[in-house]
Amino acid sequence: MKIIGRKEEQQVMKSYQNDKNAHLLAVIGRRRVGKTFLIRQVYKNNKVFEMTGLKNASTKKQLLNFTFQMSKYFNQGDIYSKPESWLEAFNMLTKELENHKGRVKPVVFFDELPWIVSRKSDFMEALGHWWNNWASQQKIIVVVCGSAASWMLKHLVNAKGGLHNRITKLITLMPFTLNETKAFLEEKSVRFTDYQTIQMYLSIGGIPHYLNHISKGKSVPQNIQDLCFAKDGILKSEFDNLYPALFDNAKRHIEIIKALASKASGLNRQEILKRTKMSEGGWFSNILNELETSGFISTFEPLENKKKDMIYRLTDEYSLFYLTFMEGQSKSTNWSRISESQAYKIWCGYAFENLCIKHVDKIKSALQISGVQSSVNSYLHRSDSNFAQGFQIDMLIDRKDDIINICEMKFYSSEFIINKGYAQNIRTKKEGLKAVTKTKKMVHLTFITSYGVVENVHKLELIDNDYTISILFE
Repeated sequence: MKIIGRKEEQQVMKSYQNDKNAHLLAVIGRRRVGKTFLIRQVYKNNKVFEMTGLKNASTKKQLLNFTFQMSKYFNQGDIYSKPESWLEAFNMLTKELENHKGRVKPVVFFDELPWIVSRKSDFMEALGHWWNNWASQQKIIVVVCGSAASWMLKHLVNAKGGLHNRITKLITLMPFTLNETKAFLEEKSVRFTDYQTIQMYLSIGGIPHYLNHISKGKSVPQNIQDLCFAKDGILKSEFDNLYPALFDNAKRHIEIIKALASKASGLNRQEILKRTKMSEGGWFSNILNELETSGFISTFEPLENKKKDMIYRLTDEYSLFYLTFMEGQSKSTNWSRISESQAYKIWCGYAFENLCIKHVDKIKSALQISGVQSSVNSYLHRSDSNFAQGFQIDMLIDRKDDIINICEMKFYSSEFIINKGYAQNIRTKKEGLKAVTKTKKMVHLTFITSYGVVENVHKLELIDNDYTISILFE
């Protein structure tokens, strides 16, 4: 199967093939996001050695695994003698690589690195010694990969020992965008409309492994039933494995994720602390940073940049869907029936807002402001003397060309109708933002909807930009 998307990552990785320098490349990302597939595909003609760590295995077993891989790649299947230490193992690898000298720049790939580094294994010390004393002086690419983001950042990217500042490039692989998701499904001959693709995406996100299990010829509800609620559905218990695979002591990460799932519009730092009963501290900041770096949560600075009011939102689709509809469900869940409920339709509205937030670059492109300096913010006003009515704006784009776009995002199965009550609601947001911030900028109302906004007097009066979901796929 060909690589879908990942254009920037591919460009960087391929550029290292064409020079004479040594490169140490670290690839991180959540489980199932396609790290190993990308590395194998890009470097398929260069890879001379690959080893994948064994989960929860001893150093003895990891070294035996190394021996088997050495035999596979260099000795036509004849078994090497097992090395007694990682220093000895890297010495064996060096000898084979020196004999390999070929026309292509060799790639050595260590997958699931955190699993290789068992307790007191000395692997990282040996890797650092090997890199500093031999590999860094060769024409070679060494790729290390792992799902445990916090471990990889601490022990490799931000290492204090022999590998300090040795990483050429850190690639954090994120889930597919909507456009990449559509291309991936089309490669599998799965044909959904843009609306259906978003319905699917809101439930499982853009994780290639999840998407690969979508069945051709079945509807979105049927596929969700199979993946999430069937007895052997691949996503039925995925949540329990997802965070422990990524983070050390993942219990607190999960508590924060659950707190954020309880309020679709997001929570500020103090609200998270209150709901989780955690205490303030550097460790708490580290967890929030790890969750954001890994793509599970998104942050929004208020328009007036009050750091204490920074809003955190859960924007990982699968986690939000699992905690809303899957956790604690009975074995006989009928998703087709639930998907017709009003509760699900309301939830889709909130989840769609998250989707637009993550694809804000597409909205900027539609507005033709990709080259204009801008910030993406939220705004919450509680009733006071400046403006009597409280209001909340989930996303606005504050532009240096003296315009602020208030973004209204609506996911409906038909054209959206602005009625009298809703018209007054968005007038309040527009007038309130001007009154409270005293901005001299023009305030435009920008709508992103499934099928557009019905032409009526309210639309003509209020809307400056009317886009459909098609812009999110461009």
